[in-house]
Amino acid sequence: MNQAHLMAQVKKMQTEMTKAQEELANTIVSGSAAAGAITVDVSCDQRVKRVRISKEAVDLEDLETLEDLVTVAVNDALSKAGEISQKRMASVTGGMRIPGLM
Repeated sequence: MNQAHLMAQVKKMQTEMTKAQEELANTIVSGSAAAGAITVDVSCDQRVKRVRISKEAVDLEDLETLEDLVTVAVNDALSKAGEISQKRMASVTGGMRIPGLM
């Protein structure tokens, strides 16, 4: 394989990675807790976009439970976003693990 061909492949992969990263930034997944009483929307570039808490989930005498439920919902959403991100980037890199990318 000559150097020009290799550089062309690298350039193509960079373009595809940039496109994939943009797609992931615009892909929103939801995580939830307490049968949907708490819902968190996260982009696949790991940014929290929205937190929804139903009135039924709020007990002013037990804020610790609410905090725990929000944590569960955030972790659920981040886990889903991470899975989607990993699959998408693996399709670009051909399954190669590139440090700092995934």
